[in-house]
Amino acid sequence: RRSGQYTMNHDHSKKIPDGTSFDRSGSQDSLDELSMDDYWKELENIHETRGNNQEERVALVVKEPDEGELEEEWLKEAGLSNLFGESSGDSLESVVFLSTLTRTQKAAVEKRVETVTQTMRKRNKQHQIPDVRDIFRLQNDSKGKVCDGSEPSAVRTSENKNETHDGAKGPKFSLGTDEPKSLLEDMPSSDTDINLEISFAEQAANLKDSSVGKMYKGGGGDTLLPNFRLPKDKTGTTKIGDLAPQDMKKVYSLALIELTALYDILGTEFKQQKAVKIKTKDSGLFGVPLSLLLEQDQKKIPGTKIPLIFQKLIAQIEETTLETEGLLRIPGVATRVKGLCQELEAKFYEGTFNWENVKQHDAASLLKLFIRELPQPLLTVEYLKAFQDVQNLPTRKQQLQALNLLVILLPEANRDTLKVLLEFLQRVIDHRDKNKMTLKNVAMVMAPNLFTFHGFASKTIEQSEFVMAAGTANVMRFMIQYQKLLWTIPKFIVNQVRKQNTESQKKEKKDKAMKKLLKKMAYDREKHEKQEKTPNDTDVPQGVIRVQAPHLSKVSMAIQLTEELKAGDIVARFLSQKSGNVQTLKKEEVFLYEIGGNIGERCLDDDTYMKDLYQLNPNAEWVIKPKQS
Repeated sequence: RRSGQYTMNHDHSKKIPDGTSFDRSGSQDSLDELSMDDYWKELENIHETRGNNQEERVALVVKEPDEGELEEEWLKEAGLSNLFGESSGDSLESVVFLSTLTRTQKAAVEKRVETVTQTMRKRNKQHQIPDVRDIFRLQNDSKGKVCDGSEPSAVRTSENKNETHDGAKGPKFSLGTDEPKSLLEDMPSSDTDINLEISFAEQAANLKDSSVGKMYKGGGGDTLLPNFRLPKDKTGTTKIGDLAPQDMKKVYSLALIELTALYDILGTEFKQQKAVKIKTKDSGLFGVPLSLLLEQDQKKIPGTKIPLIFQKLIAQIEETTLETEGLLRIPGVATRVKGLCQELEAKFYEGTFNWENVKQHDAASLLKLFIRELPQPLLTVEYLKAFQDVQNLPTRKQQLQALNLLVILLPEANRDTLKVLLEFLQRVIDHRDKNKMTLKNVAMVMAPNLFTFHGFASKTIEQSEFVMAAGTANVMRFMIQYQKLLWTIPKFIVNQVRKQNTESQKKEKKDKAMKKLLKKMAYDREKHEKQEKTPNDTDVPQGVIRVQAPHLSKVSMAIQLTEELKAGDIVARFLSQKSGNVQTLKKEEVFLYEIGGNIGERCLDDDTYMKDLYQLNPNAEWVIKPKQS
């Protein structure tokens, strides 16, 4: 292993600040000097391009938050703002939500509530400040399993506020001595299996307490990434986009708490950055906020989820051939790219722009320029640092788990655009024999475009550029290599959503019962029962489900559940019942949905075993329909 100054063999290189030692240990091991060269050259091209339009550059100021402000913002984001402030009180929703959290998730919430309450006491706020212990005491009476498969823990805060591992004053989270250690036995035997059934932070806590923790470290000496895979889940894999919006909101809150808990356990600081609002362009193509761009595009093509210019640039690059050597690495001619940029701004929406004149390397440069020119990074101001910090997590599996949660936390527009970009980059890599662009090369070239963001006025990002380089390139490699896994919603989170829905329904029923007169309630119940007994559902025998398909010629069918029956089989059975008068839908256009019961709505993957899912959600209705875009 060599340590010391990293020098480059080309004169026009970006000079390394004096005294910066470039330590080639850890995650940099797996990246050779040649591919690092690609990174610095790309950075140089970016600086040259920026030089040309310096006058337009507006720095995005990242605000340094006051004490407690970050934690307050975090609790709001997690949907728990009613645990403090004027509105503090036992909101039904929060009580239900907190009752479904794992031990490590509770610890993360508790730590932040403690900071906020201490800050409020300092500020001498007059409103009621709950004691952090009371918030969790409510749940500890409840019996039953927590969603990570462990028993609910007794959450205690020791009287003397012990220092937490990062040195900050905070509550000491005690797990109690009766905590079962059986979780490890449930963990998959293979190092390459990603366990989605048990909370990631719980897995990390268990690894910490055991010798199993000696898994491969961050970068490792090998350049090959492990072949991570998701073991098959009989109740179906849930992808982002499969759940209804009201459940996705819960998934977001849980993912934020889970990610924070994971970073807490692993001793990595998790801080959401906050951008100060800046004036941005309100029309055009380059330098326009993503949400505004999509609004603009949806007027042209309703339902558009990816900016039209972004789609067109990718199509333009692919039209020539993906076999061109040095694709994405070799820049277009700077003056020509600038000219094309101005011409596109003027003619793209009019449809008068002549694409035939656009050379492939210029189109690739325009694509990268589009990403860099976004007023806020594609990975968002809030989470850019958290994406960068993934490289500091101890094992590759934990890095992958953190990226999975971060992808879930991205706003929809950013996530959809990132997905299309990663899929395109994978297609470029698929032609590596001809274009000489391996996973490593593509990651090197793309990392500066996604991670070194022009807007940050803060100097720290520039100064740590050299340390960041190999790390962000590794994060980029991970995102490309494991993109199929990153768009999965972990089962333990879906189960927590199911549990919240069940608990909310129970509590709502109790509340109704208390508020209404007995007579009225009896009348309501009778009416409700009548509504439930629709002709379709009358006397469906045990082990049989009624599947509705309003869009198909056969609109309803009773299906006998067997051990091997899958969702795809049911869809196929309906599609085989053709009749002339109904618009024919193809197999890939319709899906079986699980609706109601303990989930809002969930689109099922074809390999879902129906009997297993029915046992998990016996009150659901089953409907075949096209997927909403």
